[in-house]
Amino acid sequence: MGALGAASCCVIPFALFLAGVSGAWIGNLTALEPYQPIFAGVSLAFIGYGGWRLRRKRGIACADGYCATPQSDWIAKIGLWTAATLVVLAVGFPYAARYFL
Repeated sequence: MGALGAASCCVIPFALFLAGVSGAWIGNLTALEPYQPIFAGVSLAFIGYGGWRLRRKRGIACADGYCATPQSDWIAKIGLWTAATLVVLAVGFPYAARYFL
């Protein structure tokens, strides 16, 4: 949710433009732009907390269920890195768009 919030001011209008949606109303999609630093900060805080929880797995009680398998660590790491990549792309997109547009 944090990545979507951080990306909503820039990526969504660009994606709509690529899809062929244009017009005067597309300029109104920047209503959440002032809140982008808040969304990005919260997203990075949650990703940091998730990375901390993933590295400090000791002491977590787990029954003989899914969380006891090595595959669960692998899936959690992939999800965490994917989320981190999406947040970095969403935050960096407005700065990189200057060079492409």
